[in-house]
Amino acid sequence: MKRISIFVLISTLILAAGCGPLSLTSQEKAEQAARTAAFVKNSLDSRKYCISVNRMFPRRGTSKSLSTPYSVKVEGNKLHSYLPYAGVAYSVPYGGGKALNFDSDIVEYREDFSRSDRRTIVLSTDNGEDFLIYTITVFDNGKADIDIRSRNREGIGFSGEIDETYVPDAKN
Repeated sequence: MKRISIFVLISTLILAAGCGPLSLTSQEKAEQAARTAAFVKNSLDSRKYCISVNRMFPRRGTSKSLSTPYSVKVEGNKLHSYLPYAGVAYSVPYGGGKALNFDSDIVEYREDFSRSDRRTIVLSTDNGEDFLIYTITVFDNGKADIDIRSRNREGIGFSGEIDETYVPDAKN
């Protein structure tokens, strides 16, 4: 019995020693934050970025977590929107139309640099059925908020973060 308890004690000590520190030091956190901020800045400057969306905020009702990989991609002069929609549609084609799932050209692209920890991008597009205005706020830590206003639908909001694994298409 004594032999088993010594074995358990030694095994526990070896296991605990092998785990090491599980959290990052403050210097490592600062370096990681600086890398993320640089990635966000470079992505936004080049106008080639993808925001992976994980939560939606309809104007009516409660917010919803999203499990499917929804996203908004900006590649130069193109907008690729793959988002769900929940809300009131005022005037749409039979069957619901494209909603927020489309690829189209960006009509206007403006950026606001007034806050040091974030950038606000306002872009407008016409997807053939509707005129939409996307207001995207991207923070230095990679988090992003998206507010979409439409001519034919009730507005909706989303939150997510810049996808650091995204590689833009080379031809754009």
